[in-house]
Amino acid sequence: MPLNNKKLNNYKSSTATTEKYSFFNDVHDVACLIPKGRVTSYGAIAKYLGTKMSARMVGWAMNAAHYSPKKIPAHRVVNRNGMLSGKMHFKTPETMEQLLLKESIKVKEDKIIDFEKLFWDPLKELS
Repeated sequence: MPLNNKKLNNYKSSTATTEKYSFFNDVHDVACLIPKGRVTSYGAIAKYLGTKMSARMVGWAMNAAHYSPKKIPAHRVVNRNGMLSGKMHFKTPETMEQLLLKESIKVKEDKIIDFEKLFWDPLKELS
């Protein structure tokens, strides 16, 4: 279960269903809180959810986000170095970068420019 957090709990209560607990749902809920124009990493989400060794599972959840009825901004989640490591899971390999560019996030050679400046840490932002 995710850390007890007012913003996340408010978001979850507004989108709650009768589904059982799901790690993927928690990952999607956190991803939906990433502000436009900001990015985070798989590891940062895993750490926030109390499972810091589960960054790869967060990646799987982001891949599954494309099948969710909710609009999940999976393009805002990248690897720990700011690389668009999940770009092959979008409609085309260019889609992830195009979505980031629409939010004024610049990418060069599949890496986010100014990654540290744009990084959104859920542990800091949601605590």
